[in-house]
Amino acid sequence: MEQAPTGGGAGARVLVVDDDPTVAEIVTGYLDRAGYVVDRAGDGPDALARAAAHRPDLVVLDLMLPGMDGLEVCRRMRGQGPVPVIMLTARGDEDDRILGLEVGADDYVTKPFSPRELVLRVGSVLRRAWPVADASARSDVLGAAGLVVDPGARKAVKHGVELALTVREFDLLSFFLAHPGRAFTREELMRDVWGWDFGDLSTVTVHVRRLRGKVEDDPARPRLIRTVWGVGYRFDPATTEED
Repeated sequence: MEQAPTGGGAGARVLVVDDDPTVAEIVTGYLDRAGYVVDRAGDGPDALARAAAHRPDLVVLDLMLPGMDGLEVCRRMRGQGPVPVIMLTARGDEDDRILGLEVGADDYVTKPFSPRELVLRVGSVLRRAWPVADASARSDVLGAAGLVVDPGARKAVKHGVELALTVREFDLLSFFLAHPGRAFTREELMRDVWGWDFGDLSTVTVHVRRLRGKVEDDPARPRLIRTVWGVGYRFDPATTEED
């Protein structure tokens, strides 16, 4: 039985995985002062073992680990159940960031980074992953084209089968279902779904591609999440409901 999450507030368990003891110590210190319960691992096998022993609410995961890299650690962790992941990348290389997002990372921070910013990112992802009870008042169920999303329960199903979505994929699907037929730019999606006023827009592109792979009957020919050339994306359930 999967361990119940402790939630997004004080006391949430965060696993920090980094082979640089200085970075790990600094990150751990900031998270500890912010009220999180922090566990540390210096490599992939240790991280997987610690996650199996005490399922974290979120993982801060370095991409460039010795032996088993962060991408493989992320794949294996997510194979054992959903867990939010913030990836740390040592370089600003776009390919590294996209690879992290492709394997299911919910966010990424490029080294060198501000520990304060990282703590804010951790809080943001946790709040979306494990909403507090007060959010239930706004948990109206959304549905269209065989998709049903319950924001309060953080549950999404397609034709009765539950979808395995990351935190950001769930937020993106919920947003699309709440605004059918309206085209949004990537900048608007980043602001309204991620809560960022600036950032790498490829983050949006990758998440749309991943989401299509889970909700479209044929991801190569998407009929729900349409590309609006020169603008961005539009959720268009009417085309499938008419079939």
